Amino acid sequence: MSQRQLAFVGCSPAYISRVEAGDRTPSIQVLRQLALRLGLSERWLAIGKEGAGVDLLRDAEIALRLDDVDEAMALFSQALDETEDSSSRSRALEGLAAIALRSGEPRRAVELAEQALELMGQQPEDRPTLAETLARAYAALGEIAPAIAVLERCVEHFQGEPVQFVRFSTFLGAAFTDNGNFADAERVIGSAIARGREIADPYTRARLYWSESRLLQEQGNSEAAEQYARKTLDTLRATEDGYAIAHILQTLAHINLDLDRPAEALDLLREGWPNIATMGTPLEITQYQIEEARALAALGEAEQAAALAMDLTQRLAESHPLDAGRAFLLLAEIFAATGEDGRALELYELAIERLEQTPPSRHMIKAYKNLAALHRKRGDTERALEVLERALGVQDEVGRILT
Repeated sequence: MSQRQLAFVGCSPAYISRVEAGDRTPSIQVLRQLALRLGLSERWLAIGKEGAGVDLLRDAEIALRLDDVDEAMALFSQALDETEDSSSRSRALEGLAAIALRSGEPRRAVELAEQALELMGQQPEDRPTLAETLARAYAALGEIAPAIAVLERCVEHFQGEPVQFVRFSTFLGAAFTDNGNFADAERVIGSAIARGREIADPYTRARLYWSESRLLQEQGNSEAAEQYARKTLDTLRATEDGYAIAHILQTLAHINLDLDRPAEALDLLREGWPNIATMGTPLEITQYQIEEARALAALGEAEQAAALAMDLTQRLAESHPLDAGRAFLLLAEIFAATGEDGRALELYELAIERLEQTPPSRHMIKAYKNLAALHRKRGDTERALEVLERALGVQDEVGRILT
């Protein structure tokens, strides 16, 4: 096959040439599509061997990278049961922790990660990938303080390694942002940017720009956030990584919706859609389409937006409460705008039910405010005040304004 015959949307002939030359390492999503086109298994293309007879842990780690979560879990569990070696058992626990986090079980992820470290007498900074899993699991539980503690240890430990320093500094900046510590976030991200000048890797630069964009967005400065998101996009375009580019297009679309530019948002989403549809996981595709439904609703396409949002809530079910909550919130707003107040009330309650299963967020506050406004419109002032008190309670809990 020629490079042109092998190429597909998100993986150009030039990119394939760079992979062949060893200048690029394809993402798992690209690897999957290449394997499909070459008539090979993803595992064979990754390591040159099929699963039989190879090391269980290596097989499990490859399966996890290829998003075959069920097989990875079975292999990690088998390795944990069959080996007495502490190092191997610790690796198996690390893999199971990553799967627990991906599966929406952050408390279980924390337990497994801590067991993996304790078994080897190690600290998080001794195991960078495990440290990332542990910090993300704490953050998913809304326990930002221990997440920050893990990340601060890693930032300190990797002072002499610029790539790892920038990696954990961007995570730490995001954690400070989520916690409302904007001054600390600016300090950490600023330090990462200063060190990042030493690094030519475009993915590292893109990560820095993304961190700055995220901070500015949370601070309510969508215009400046857009500038940094576009820098991220320009940097990633040089990599020809269609999967990563699609994700930053989604971020830009979200910002454009906040800036009341739904037409531009929809154009960005449509540009990235072929890559997400081809290489995205089911959850990533669903999250992408939430932004599409928001754009359609803002453009007055209420019927189309409602149909898409309804489909998204059914796909998400109970497994992803934050995204399900966002989808129900969008549906409620659509029905409220068309005067179907009774249906809107029901959907706002469903949105709140899902969002209350997650750490406090601006989506939760928006649901409370909209529900209170609808109760007030219907003359139920007592219920409206009750809902607003719940919103104030959440604001007090996190110690900052969520908007």
